[in-house]
Amino acid sequence: MRAPAPAKINLALVVGPLRDDGKHEVLTVYQRLGIADRIELDVSASLSVWGFRGDTLVRGALEKLAVQAGVAPGWRVQIEKRLPVAAGVGGGSSDAATALRLANATLAQPVDLHPIAASIGADVPFFLADGPQLGAGDGTTLTPLDLPQDYWVVLVVPRAVQKPSTASVYAAFDARDGAAGWEERRTAVLDALEHVRRPRDLAALPPNDLVSSPLADELRALGAFRADVSGAGPAVYGLFHHEAAAKAAKRALKLAGDTWLTAPAWYG
Repeated sequence: MRAPAPAKINLALVVGPLRDDGKHEVLTVYQRLGIADRIELDVSASLSVWGFRGDTLVRGALEKLAVQAGVAPGWRVQIEKRLPVAAGVGGGSSDAATALRLANATLAQPVDLHPIAASIGADVPFFLADGPQLGAGDGTTLTPLDLPQDYWVVLVVPRAVQKPSTASVYAAFDARDGAAGWEERRTAVLDALEHVRRPRDLAALPPNDLVSSPLADELRALGAFRADVSGAGPAVYGLFHHEAAAKAAKRALKLAGDTWLTAPAWYG
């Protein structure tokens, strides 16, 4: 069994105060992209994960699935890594969600994957759903969104930036009292979404609360109608109306980092 494990970007990410469970309140707009890792899964006598030595999520996800299903963890997974690692585009989360879906299909009695996915990471449940989603709570409470999909995406992972851990990004957010004004920013996202009809309307979404990047300014100067950091970074995306402009921006930023030209995707 094979399936793509696509990337995502956060078209908006506003962050609020710490919750009682130690996580932050967030409101985020998830959008899947047309670039992906590849996952291959076979039933096996034991659990093994191959192809990507840096895997930190797939094995744990399948172990949790086996416990939930009351079966021995018997799958062999091959990961073909194509997405940037620790870049804010959800590669590890997508790998885990895709492996869960494939493994669940091998069970005589498949289980509800959402609770398992939510226990692994905030982004993982999104990759079990189709289409754009509004993530609330800790990011795992999802509501489908009807958003335009007819635009191009240039994704840039800067070479000169070393990403700190996601935990340290949130710690810096707390240290600067970033949660102040959370309700107003949350309302701004919801209000902007009410008025999205065309791709250019996505420009009204507020910027990422956690991190910013000068590359976003460069992408806007190159014609992007919206540009921002995805998740906790360091990946930066620019949204373009026309493929030619997106290709030109990708060429212009080739020295800034690793670049991809892609488009929105509805499902994996």
